[in-house]
Amino acid sequence: MSKRIVVVISEDPRSTARPVEALRIALGLYAGDHKMTVVLLGDAPLLLKEDTDDIIDVDILEKYLPSFKHLSIPFVVEPGTAVDTGGNGFSVTTLPVDDIRQLVRSVDRSLVF
Repeated sequence: MSKRIVVVISEDPRSTARPVEALRIALGLYAGDHKMTVVLLGDAPLLLKEDTDDIIDVDILEKYLPSFKHLSIPFVVEPGTAVDTGGNGFSVTTLPVDDIRQLVRSVDRSLVF
């Protein structure tokens, strides 16, 4: 049975490997016919920026990001978040904080990192 899943990532990928690991887990959960959304809060949108040199486990990140593009897995960010969306192929939507809260409450499963 198809599930609606949200993975929320709020940790800084420059100080811990958890955000990259969270993306890897999200990709694994997408398998099958699940509807997946990844919410990036705080400094987590740095995962999608063109300049990823400061990110811990950047080699793993670079391995998995193309799959997010290919599968068009949606990312949600807060207003005012600076993400290099021009031409990088990610599906990024900006939602107000209250709408993000509602999204997390409305899904079948959520994981928070």
